[in-house]
Amino acid sequence: MSVKHALLALLEEQPMYGYQLRSEFEQRTGTTWPLNVGQVYTTLSRLERDGLALADGEDAEGHVIYRITDSGRDEVAAWFTTPVARTQPPRDELAIKLALAVTVPGVDVGTVIQQQRGATMAALQDYTRLKRQVGDGAGLAGDPADLAWSLVLDSLVFAAEAEIRWLDHCEARLRRAAVEQQALDVAAAPAPPTPAAAGPVLEAAAKRKRGRR
Repeated sequence: MSVKHALLALLEEQPMYGYQLRSEFEQRTGTTWPLNVGQVYTTLSRLERDGLALADGEDAEGHVIYRITDSGRDEVAAWFTTPVARTQPPRDELAIKLALAVTVPGVDVGTVIQQQRGATMAALQDYTRLKRQVGDGAGLAGDPADLAWSLVLDSLVFAAEAEIRWLDHCEARLRRAAVEQQALDVAAAPAPPTPAAAGPVLEAAAKRKRGRR
């Protein structure tokens, strides 16, 4: 997530101070990705260092007001018109966990999948309930903040649904791999002796038995 560009986009609307920026960001994203105010001010310092924003005095309560520069406006325009790169996908903790689970001895991968599926299903139900609460106010004619929150919820719903489908796929792959491994084990096992080959063995055993009498 680009906090830098999100804050710049908010500053493009109007000058704000740090707490205002955090509040606006969380309101529009439904606090899905809460920001620490320290992170906000650290980002503002970097924006000022890079010439994308600058401190423009203080308000009546002593808050430092920041405004966007022309270079900052160009940066925001480029951000909105440039696709999000997929060349280096973000780290997915669940994918990493399952990748390690199938290679670490003693891990019950099926249980890992089942537990995650239950948690993801619960999250999906929560997102769906929130969407019902947002209701018709999230339409194009409604409050833009409600529409923004609704779009974030849509993203969360689609991601949860996709994760459940992926977990189902992983479970099916594991079952198929287990069947294939079983077939390989059977093929690699030594074949039982044929009747022709078993004859001399049985005859030798019979002789030893007669000799002990």
